[in-house]
Amino acid sequence: MTMDWMDPVAKLVAAALAGALLGLNRDLHHKPAGLRTHALVSLGSALTIVIITGLGGGAPDAMSRVVQGVLTGIGFVGAGVIMHHDAKHRVEGLTTAASIWVAAGIGIACGAAMWLAAALGLILTLAVLTFGGRIERAVERALKRPEDDNT
Repeated sequence: MTMDWMDPVAKLVAAALAGALLGLNRDLHHKPAGLRTHALVSLGSALTIVIITGLGGGAPDAMSRVVQGVLTGIGFVGAGVIMHHDAKHRVEGLTTAASIWVAAGIGIACGAAMWLAAALGLILTLAVLTFGGRIERAVERALKRPEDDNT
């Protein structure tokens, strides 16, 4: 006998765990938004999809509007971690803001039971967060010209 409550529980737990994994990466790199923020963003996104589906709003146009609203709203959360430093002439927090946005997308995928998309999104995001900085630095070193040292 299947239990109706197991489906939303699985979706919400999966979303929270996926977001937590992304947030753990950000925590380990001492970034302003970590495990709790990412887990809650992913969980909230999944919860929104579970609710709209449960209310009978699972029609594609209704789902599309909900997804648009979630992703737009999460942009404001991500903007909160972006800092512009005039003295340093640089912007910090863009990667964390992007990871918050992706956490919402993974949560949406979990809420919609799109398990392959959620898993691939999580794996690819963790790969980018783990190796992206190293790849950027290696490319910068490889492209650095000797005359750059004299400026």
